[in-house]
Amino acid sequence: MFNEIPAQRPDTPLLSQVDSPAQLRLLDEHQLEQLATELREYLLYAVGQTGGHFGAGLGVIELTIALHYIYNTPEDRVVWDVGHQAYPHKILTGRRDEILTIRHGGGLAPFPKRSESEYDCFGVGHSSTSISAALGMALAAEQEGSQRKVVAVIGDGAMTAGMAFEAIAHAAHTRSNLLVILNDNNMSISHNVGGLATYFAKIWASKPYTSLRSGGKKVLSKVPPALEIARKTEEYMKGMVSPGVLFEELGFNYIGPMDGHDLPSLVQTIKNLRELEGPQLLHVITQKGKGFGPAEEDPVGYHALNKIEAVTKAENVKLAKPQTPAVKKPRFQQVFGDWLCDMARTDKRLIGITPAMSEGSGMVEFAEQFPERFHDVAIAEQHAVTLAAGLACDNMKPVVAIYSTFLQRAYDQLIHDVAIQDLDVLFAIDRAGLVGEDGSTHAGSFDLTYMRCIPNMVIMAPSDENECRQMLYTGFLHKGPTAVRYPRGTGCGATIEKEMTRLEIGRGVIRREGKKIALLCFGTLLPTALEAARQLNATVVDMRFVKPLDEKLIASMARQHELLVTVEENTVAGGAGSAVNEYLNREGIVQPILNLGLPDFYQSHGKHQQMLADVDLDAQGIVNRVSERLKSVADDLINTAS
Repeated sequence: MFNEIPAQRPDTPLLSQVDSPAQLRLLDEHQLEQLATELREYLLYAVGQTGGHFGAGLGVIELTIALHYIYNTPEDRVVWDVGHQAYPHKILTGRRDEILTIRHGGGLAPFPKRSESEYDCFGVGHSSTSISAALGMALAAEQEGSQRKVVAVIGDGAMTAGMAFEAIAHAAHTRSNLLVILNDNNMSISHNVGGLATYFAKIWASKPYTSLRSGGKKVLSKVPPALEIARKTEEYMKGMVSPGVLFEELGFNYIGPMDGHDLPSLVQTIKNLRELEGPQLLHVITQKGKGFGPAEEDPVGYHALNKIEAVTKAENVKLAKPQTPAVKKPRFQQVFGDWLCDMARTDKRLIGITPAMSEGSGMVEFAEQFPERFHDVAIAEQHAVTLAAGLACDNMKPVVAIYSTFLQRAYDQLIHDVAIQDLDVLFAIDRAGLVGEDGSTHAGSFDLTYMRCIPNMVIMAPSDENECRQMLYTGFLHKGPTAVRYPRGTGCGATIEKEMTRLEIGRGVIRREGKKIALLCFGTLLPTALEAARQLNATVVDMRFVKPLDEKLIASMARQHELLVTVEENTVAGGAGSAVNEYLNREGIVQPILNLGLPDFYQSHGKHQQMLADVDLDAQGIVNRVSERLKSVADDLINTAS
């Protein structure tokens, strides 16, 4: 058990010999527990240096070693769900030293990524995709006549999603050779783990038992009543010590639950399972943060760590419980959470909904104060949206707090169940725009684009914390579907007015008067636009509404300026700037225009401000792009005149 984060790289003589799973498989089985200890200590050190996901990786140390020890990776496929737990996998697959660059610009990706390593057979970041992807790989192996094996590792939280059960049902139908490992670290499925359960798990995975089971079925098939008695006896026996009846009924051979930190038993069980035919499900019980005392006591608080600052002495440092640094500026998530509680006290019809993101979205206080009006629907984004639609049908006022990147998963429900019926659902869209170190899988790059084309939607993009509060209030009062999109983290530090004011729908505000150039800003890049405008002597408009646009204000800016520039932290393709282009074209207004936003490629991970600078969305980048366009406009005028 470790209680401290090593300040210096620990001595790991065995781990240092393992540069690939092939070298891991050269170790004697009795050496694996020492390797697990070294890997756990090295992971503690590495995450202390870089920051990043933490608890989930500590919980799968033994499982990761067992999988790469038994399976011939990368020829055999191991698909990790979400990827929070994949740091040990990266360390064991040739990226031991590179792990010290994880989440940093130009370094390792925070999640498995196909272009990074042949051992990352499927890129992930969103939950509950592993079984579907692994089944596809298993079917491909069958089609090719290959003997390669396929494993999906999925957590008990990810197993709550409908997509996981859709894949399980299909896998049972195909009878493909697929092993699903259910990593249960939350005790949400079963508390029933111990010596008896682990003993039965090893028995059920053993060759003698499976041979007896298969042979017995053949013999008893000639005596149907006896076969049925044997089947029920086996089912009841498993049901007494495991929750596996559900998976058995769905068509999987269920093994477990077993201790996911008992490395010798894991190795033996997985070795047996590798040889079995058909769909298998191994249920392992693990402890999030295993081996690090503070994380075991507070697995939620230690889900991820900030980088540990260097100390002057070369010694281990005691790690206190991670806390958000004390800052005066509130995070947008806090602004939303405060508004939600205030609004709930005013209107008893308000219902808060989240798909397993209550902490990240700032809903913890609301859940505590209004538990009967709070619904965490687990990782089920589609259900969250349609649940809100049903509530709205019967005069409730649902507020769906959801990350931009996860709302993509419920796009049909957004259109079919909410917008077509013009229902009163407010979407509080968190993590809009770039999200820094979490990278492209979590970036909210597309929400303005994919929502703007939906009839009946009102879309708001606040430029600061106070606008966010007032827009949430405005959206809540509006009749019909509305969305307020805001970024991760803090804003510019605007004073938040306690009194809630209903804004006029579709009205922008001029924030700075200038000449020749008008910057039309959508969202929290407004301070950056103002900084650029001071250098350019440009007008700046806080557009506030993406749909409906303030068309009168746009027309006025076009008449008074030589160049319009739209600025947004959303993809340029189909975004807010495209909406301005469409309006000008529809009205026959011929005006030079420059659209600034996220380019048509996936940006890698890095610091948020650096990522913005890389695509010319910092102040200097805006100045440079506008200056280039002004020169181009002037050249065009000269050429036309000549």
